[in-house]
Amino acid sequence: MFNTKNSSLSTWLTVLSPIAIAFFLLVPALMPTPLDRFAVSGVSAAVMPTPETPAYTSYKGVTIGMAMDQVRTKLGKARDTSDTEDYFVFSDNETAQVLYDNDKTVKIISVNYIGSNPSAPQPKAVFGADVEAKPEGAVFKMVRYPKAGYWVSYNRTAGDNAMVVVTMQKLPVGYATQ
Repeated sequence: MFNTKNSSLSTWLTVLSPIAIAFFLLVPALMPTPLDRFAVSGVSAAVMPTPETPAYTSYKGVTIGMAMDQVRTKLGKARDTSDTEDYFVFSDNETAQVLYDNDKTVKIISVNYIGSNPSAPQPKAVFGADVEAKPEGAVFKMVRYPKAGYWVSYNRTAGDNAMVVVTMQKLPVGYATQ
């Protein structure tokens, strides 16, 4: 019924199947997690010394912890609104998303600058110092400010028509201050 070639293949599959399954289960566990990208020279960004006060503290006057009604007064009418999130479109090249906690205060501010937008901040304006770009021109940096209660990230894509995303996010309750 079976020739020796198929029997040999069956034997190999019996041996290799558990190895393949182990490989697919173990390799992801050994791969870097999304948080590992914040590690710099073996030191986690969470424990790196940071300045007391961030350079980037608000967007158009909106800050972390601000009440929802104050945000809507400062930024005007949002394109989309809900009890948890507002989405603002200021131009074809600038949008902002504001997310709220259960107490209706700002927990995240994320601003997108698209294309050649002169209002997009440079990393120095966000962090108080220049950030080295990758060889292709992309930039990413994130800094936690425990005493201020939030973190700030700057992400610029590579290319001539780059997109810049600046995000501020409230740190979790109980996050250790330095």
